[in-house]
Amino acid sequence: MRSGHLEGSFMGKKRLEEPNKKLEYVRTLLIDNYDSYTYNIYQELSTINGVPPVVVKNDEWTWEDVVHYLYKEKAFDNIVISPGPGSPTCPADIGICLRLLLECWDIPILGVCLGHQALGYVHGAEIVHAPEPVHGRLSEIEHSGCSLFHGIPSGKKSGFKVVRYHSLVIDAESLPKELIPIAWTSSTDALSFLDTLKFDTISTQSKNESCLPSIHSNGSQSRKVLMGIMHSSRPHYGVQFHPESVATCHGSKIFRNFKEITEDYWLRSRSSFVKERNIHYTACMQVPHASQLFSEVSRSRRSMNNPNELHREAPGPIQLVCDADKSSFRLFDMAENTFWLDSSSTEKGRARFSFMGGKGGSLWKQLTFRLSDQRDTDKFGGHLLIEDARGSKKSSFLEEGFFDFLNKDLLSFGYDKKDFEGLPFDFYGGYIGYIGYNLKVECGVPSNRHKSKTPDACFFFADNLVAIDHRNDDVYILSVHEENTPMTSWLDDTEQKLLCLRASSTEKVEEQSLQAATISQCKPAFISDKSREDYVKDVQNCLKYIKDGESYELCLTTQLRKGVREIDSLGLYLHLREKNPAPYAAWLNFSKEELSICCSSPERFLQLDKNDILEAKPIKGTIARGSTQEEDEQLKLRLQYSEKDQAENLMIVDLLRNDLGRVCEPGSVHVPRLMDVESYATVHTMVSTIRGKKQANVSAVDCVRAAFPGGSMTGAPKLRSMELLDSIESCSRGIYSGSIGFFSYNQTFDLNIVIRTVVIHEGEASIGAGGAIVALSNPEDEYEEMLLKTRAPAKAVMEFD
Repeated sequence: MRSGHLEGSFMGKKRLEEPNKKLEYVRTLLIDNYDSYTYNIYQELSTINGVPPVVVKNDEWTWEDVVHYLYKEKAFDNIVISPGPGSPTCPADIGICLRLLLECWDIPILGVCLGHQALGYVHGAEIVHAPEPVHGRLSEIEHSGCSLFHGIPSGKKSGFKVVRYHSLVIDAESLPKELIPIAWTSSTDALSFLDTLKFDTISTQSKNESCLPSIHSNGSQSRKVLMGIMHSSRPHYGVQFHPESVATCHGSKIFRNFKEITEDYWLRSRSSFVKERNIHYTACMQVPHASQLFSEVSRSRRSMNNPNELHREAPGPIQLVCDADKSSFRLFDMAENTFWLDSSSTEKGRARFSFMGGKGGSLWKQLTFRLSDQRDTDKFGGHLLIEDARGSKKSSFLEEGFFDFLNKDLLSFGYDKKDFEGLPFDFYGGYIGYIGYNLKVECGVPSNRHKSKTPDACFFFADNLVAIDHRNDDVYILSVHEENTPMTSWLDDTEQKLLCLRASSTEKVEEQSLQAATISQCKPAFISDKSREDYVKDVQNCLKYIKDGESYELCLTTQLRKGVREIDSLGLYLHLREKNPAPYAAWLNFSKEELSICCSSPERFLQLDKNDILEAKPIKGTIARGSTQEEDEQLKLRLQYSEKDQAENLMIVDLLRNDLGRVCEPGSVHVPRLMDVESYATVHTMVSTIRGKKQANVSAVDCVRAAFPGGSMTGAPKLRSMELLDSIESCSRGIYSGSIGFFSYNQTFDLNIVIRTVVIHEGEASIGAGGAIVALSNPEDEYEEMLLKTRAPAKAVMEFD
C-alpha cells in the first residue's frame, strides 16, 4: 500500500472561500510516523472533516514539497502528526515533523503521542523515560478546560478515560514558557480496560468545574504524568494518549474540537483578506492503483454459468465431517495434492463451512512461490512455478511479487452473481493454500533476515470441491470449468461416492490413538531452537526495546523440531483434530514439495464475504484449561481479568482497526466484540472481532496486503516490531505466523492465522509457538506460555508417529 502522492482518482475543485464563513470541510495533512494506528486517525478524520485526510510518511516529502502544498497550493487546512515508535530526538524516527512544528507556525497542528513529544522537544523540553511504560492500559484524565477539551468531563470517575501507548514522556519540569500544560493523569496508576468499566458514571462537570492539580511556578504539573500541551501563541496542540483508540472515551470529540479550532483559526485569519485554494486531492490515496487493475486486466476467462451444473446438493444429510476419517478422502487420489479447510469446532457459531478436494479438473494447477535471495537483489520478487492439470510446468520470475500476480489472476475471472444465488457459502472455486510469514516483504517490511526452507507461498487452484455446511448438515459438490468446454463426469461420480459412504470409522481412529499413546514413551521428543535460558534472554531484550519506546508489543516466537519417519499426515491430522478441534483448521498436502500441514488454528486472520464485509478475529491472551469444572472456571476468570492480557488484546485490536481502516469505507470500522473469552479443548483464549465495509475500488488481495502478516503475530507498531523480531529470532518462521485459507474467484476470501500447527517437510516435523511481550510481561511466564501453545500439536505427533 502506498500513500502520499497527490495524483489520485478524485481531483478537488478550485473554490473561493468567502470572508467570515466557516470552511465547508477541513482538509488534513496526516503525517504517518510509520505507526500501526495512523489509519484509525484517518478513519476518524474522514468522517469528522467531511473528506479523508492525505496520508504522507514522515520521510516521503521534501521540505520543498511541504512548502508547495501548504503555502503555494494551499491544499490543507491543518496538520495531524501521528504516533510512532522511537523518540523525537532521533531524526530517523520523526522525519520532517520537527521542521513542520518549528516553521509552520501559522497552520493548526495536532500531535498525538510521538507528535506530542515532538511539539515539546522542538521548543526545548526534555524527553525522558516515563515512570513506567504504559501500553494498552488506560488512565483517567484531568484537563484545563481549553478548547481542545471543550465539552469533555475532567477528573477521577468523570468518564474521561484514555488509552496510553508510550514509554517516553515530556519532562514536565523542563517545559519552556511557550508551552502550556493542558492535561495530566488523575492518578499515578494505570488501569486495565475492565477496571475502568467500574467507573462508568459520567460526570456532568463543565470545564469550569474541573479540578486542577497543583502547578509549579514554571507551569509544570506535579507528580502526575503530563498528557497534553499547547503552544501559547501558535495553534499547536499535543496529547500524549491515543484519542483514536477503541477504548478511549471522548476521542472523537477531541478530533471534532480540533476541527472547530481549525475553522475558527481560518475564520479569524480571513477577516482581512480572501484566500483562493487550489486543491489536488484524493480520497483513494492509500490504494492508488486499485481502480486501474479493474480496467487493465483482461477478463477473458469465464466460469461455468449454469447454476444447475455448478453445484448439486446431495439428497439428505451425510455425516462426512462430523465423523471424518480416511474414508472421507476416497473422493480424491491421496497420492496427489489434496486440501481440507476444516471447521472442526463449530459450536457457538465459530465456523460453519468446510471445503475439501484435490487434483482432478482441467483447470487445476499448483502455484509454488519462493522469494529471491535478497542478498542478490534489492527487490522482493521471487520465482513462481506453475504446474497445470496435465503435469506441464512453467517457471517465471515475478518482479512485483506474489501478491501482485495473485491479484491480477483473480481479477481476470468473470462470473455472474445470479449463477450462485442460494449458495450459503462464499467459496465458489479458486485458490486454496498458504501465505508464508516471509511475504511480509511485499507488505512494507524492507527485508527478511532468515530464508524459509518451505516455499513462501503454495496454492492449488481448486476447480472440483466438496463443501460441507455444518449448521444444516448439507453437502454440496461444485465443479468449475471454462466456458464452452465439455463437462466431465466428476459431479455424478462424486455424488455416487458420497451416497455410498458409510458411517465413518471413528472407532478405528480412537483405537489407533489409544495404541499410539501407549508406545510413545520412549520416542525422542521435540527440541526447541531456543533453550529456556535463551528464550528468557530474548524476552528481556524485547522488554528493553519496549522500555526505550521502540515498540508497544513484540510477538516473540521460536520453533520446536523433531525428525519423523515416513508418516501418514492425514492420519496425524485426524488425530490432532480429535484431540484439539478448531474452527479454522486445515490439512494441506503438497506432495511434490514433500510438504504437509496439519493445522488446528482457533484464530481467523481476515475474511471478506460476498457483501464486502471484512472481519478479523485476533487472539491475544491464552491460559490452560482446568482439570475440574471449578478450576476451569477460575482459570477462565483469571484470563478475563488479567491486566496484561487485556493490554495485549487491546493493542492488537487497535492495530487491526488500523489495517482494516486502510481499505474500508470511512466510519465503517467497528468492534462488535471486545475481549471475549472462548474455550477450546486445551486452552481458554481472549478473542475480539473487528469489522468494516470494504471500499468499492479495493480488491480482495489489496485487503490482505494491507493487513498481512496478522498483527497478533507481530506486535505494534507492526513494521518496527517485525524488524526488531527479525533481529532477535534465530530462524525463519516459514509457514507459521502466516495464513491458510482460500481466495475465491468471486473476490471473497477467508484466511486463518497459522498457529497450533504441525508442518511436516522433508522428514522433519516443526511447531512454531510464542507470545506477545508487553511491559507487564514476566520472562519466565512467557516461556511457559510458549510451551503451553505447543502442547496439543506436539502431543498429537508423539502419540501418532
